[in-house]
Amino acid sequence: MKKKHHHKNKPGFFKKWSAKLHLWFGLGIGFLIFIISITGALYVFKDEVENFTRKDVIYHNEQNIDQKQILPIRVLEKSVTEQVKEKYPIHWVNIPIDKKMSYVFYWYEHNTTGWNYFDEFPIYKAAYVNPYNGKVLRIYDEKNGFFNIVKMIHWSFLLKQDWGTYVVGIPVIIFVIMLISGIILWWPKNKAARKQRFSFKWKNVKNWKRKNYDLHNVLGFYASIFALIFSITGLFYAFFVVQAMIYVIFSGGNTTFPDFSHIKTKAPIELRTETTLDKIINTVKEKYPDSFGFAIDLGHEHMDDHEHPNFEVYVKHLSYSYHKSSSLIFDENSGELLHTHDPKDKNFGEKVVGANYDIHVGSILGLPTKIIAFVVSLICASLPVSGFLIWWGRRKKKTPKKA
Repeated sequence: MKKKHHHKNKPGFFKKWSAKLHLWFGLGIGFLIFIISITGALYVFKDEVENFTRKDVIYHNEQNIDQKQILPIRVLEKSVTEQVKEKYPIHWVNIPIDKKMSYVFYWYEHNTTGWNYFDEFPIYKAAYVNPYNGKVLRIYDEKNGFFNIVKMIHWSFLLKQDWGTYVVGIPVIIFVIMLISGIILWWPKNKAARKQRFSFKWKNVKNWKRKNYDLHNVLGFYASIFALIFSITGLFYAFFVVQAMIYVIFSGGNTTFPDFSHIKTKAPIELRTETTLDKIINTVKEKYPDSFGFAIDLGHEHMDDHEHPNFEVYVKHLSYSYHKSSSLIFDENSGELLHTHDPKDKNFGEKVVGANYDIHVGSILGLPTKIIAFVVSLICASLPVSGFLIWWGRRKKKTPKKA
């Protein structure tokens, strides 16, 4: 015989309202949360999948590279432009430190008048290139690629970024309220209830409703702390105020974010030659021989281009993560290094803001955190389903059976 404890004490005011909120919100946004969670889970292993499917072009396989010279960047750019006949100019190039790896040239345009993702980004393309002979090894249409579409469903439900991020962001705010109300509902009143809430005790349970309830309750509890972290790091992108708050909190009340726009190009335009960018590239390669690679803007007119007061190079130190990075500012005419901003120069607030992406996608510590991100995303996707089934099961109970 099982004693039934939980009928003795009626749930308090707090729990009663938590239950109502949890249900209404859940029915309202459950489907959207399912989509956001599933697309998040699908995106987690993007790099692993691409490193595998692209491994024959990520490495250019040029022989005896120690005796060979890498072509000047403008020569490479010209060669790529001739091979890939595209109406838009190349936007930037990713340059690896490992000499065996290909350069990757990107076409990317942002047209702010489009109302959806496909109109808003006329092109997003990548070409893997052998830097020793300028040969294009393969071209990928990133815009229509699986991972980018998954990412943009996750980011804005494929709607225009300006407001599409709110269409995702607002349900996520509601989801955070649901996580909190869920923990309140989960919180056991007494010892007997506590045992049931940390693990599945299904030895004698045949009832699917009970199992489904436990799946929602127990998995929801274990996932909730990570789900909160993933939600807050996601809201970082939708709402600038979240970003500002994170920075102020972790920098110990600092309200000014480092700004380098005052560092301007000093040298006259006459100093700019075909080899200015090569000079910059070689400086970065010498300065960071242990980094993974860096990105260089090739400096053409683009749809959303603003005047460049200076020329910035972004250095990525780790292959699997973005949080360790340096920003370098060069004179775009003389190629002189004007300013360096390394991880050691950043305050803790900057570091946390810089690590936001890697925490969000789980790449911060490599594979272990990615696995956590993947599993938690799947659990978050299951919560609207198991929650709906709980409601569905109870809804039926209330209607009296006809004779």
